[in-house]
Amino acid sequence: MISQAFALLALWLAAAAPPGVVIDHCPAATGQYIGSPSIAILPDGRYVASHDFFGPNSGHKTAALTRIFRSADRGRSWRLIAEIRPAFWSTLFVHRGALYLIGTTHENGDAVIRRSLDGGQTWTAPADERSGLLLRGQYHCAPQPVLVHAGRVWRAMEDASGPGGWGRQFLAFMMSAPAGADLLDASVWTFSNRLPSDPSWLGGKMRGWLEGNAVADPEGRVWDILRVDVPEGGVAARIAVSPDGRQARFDPETGFIPFPGGAKKFTIRYDGRSRLYWALVNWVPERYRGPHAATVRNTLALASSPDLLRWTVRSVVLQHPDYEKHGFQYADWQFDRDDIVAAVRTAFDDSFGGPPRAHDANYLTFHRIRNFRKAGRIAEFAPPAR
Repeated sequence: MISQAFALLALWLAAAAPPGVVIDHCPAATGQYIGSPSIAILPDGRYVASHDFFGPNSGHKTAALTRIFRSADRGRSWRLIAEIRPAFWSTLFVHRGALYLIGTTHENGDAVIRRSLDGGQTWTAPADERSGLLLRGQYHCAPQPVLVHAGRVWRAMEDASGPGGWGRQFLAFMMSAPAGADLLDASVWTFSNRLPSDPSWLGGKMRGWLEGNAVADPEGRVWDILRVDVPEGGVAARIAVSPDGRQARFDPETGFIPFPGGAKKFTIRYDGRSRLYWALVNWVPERYRGPHAATVRNTLALASSPDLLRWTVRSVVLQHPDYEKHGFQYADWQFDRDDIVAAVRTAFDDSFGGPPRAHDANYLTFHRIRNFRKAGRIAEFAPPAR
């Protein structure tokens, strides 16, 4: 009888599990939610993934905790190898053989970077400006891509000290450093001017911009492409960055582009084989559209573009019919030969009652999109002819 009861329990738990491979799970009753997924591929082929915690019992406003996981079997299983505090909103990236983690200390905290030489098990500590403390103050970001281009390492960031509350307080800027420099030394980094958004833009619907992507266009120019919070969604912003990283400029007449899922965080990377830019986005199909697109995260879609202006939704990767308590969001991802591998902040049913809302994720999950270049076409997004 006992073995039968355990078998029934196992079946029930399996039925409640989210799609993909579960890397980590935290029941919502703990008052801690899983945020900021990131993923990197080490030079030896192992995967490393990370996430932080937010919520009333997480300590994310003062000394946030980030967990580091590693997989030796291409994502089929994962092992916790490190916990880092304080670390929040952080991106994993590999540069010149070393693994880095760049983000903030806590919500709207100092900007910091750490380095690991053993695949993520041990990390440097950002004690001062020579060991990874890049900026003191109030800074905001997400696990956005780190771009290595034209001899420099580029990373978008937001200054969170502006007026107006969430969204409008974010001042967009770009940070960069010589690719051969010691990235833990704050003196090697260049920071552009900070740009505020304007609530009068987009017909007075602009609520703010945030979580920018450092991307080089087909002509080699660097852009900061940002999430834009407008009620109906579907818009991103492009800020031009000078080649030396010192100047950022935005033209509201030409800087907004149609973008699927633009009201939520997205990650853009360039694939030289297809000569296309690819992104995982929280596209909102017609049947799920409502008054505030930023809250609808039940569809994760694959999109591509030849020029960062015209975007095509190629396939739906993950979807659940309920968007109030289910979400596949903040996807970070990497190319792995013919596949895309992704870490996703997932809100899904569990044996503890599930999440209170889609935003408050209870899982970190891993997903593989096989033969992504062969995906079809679902919807087109392009700027109007001028």
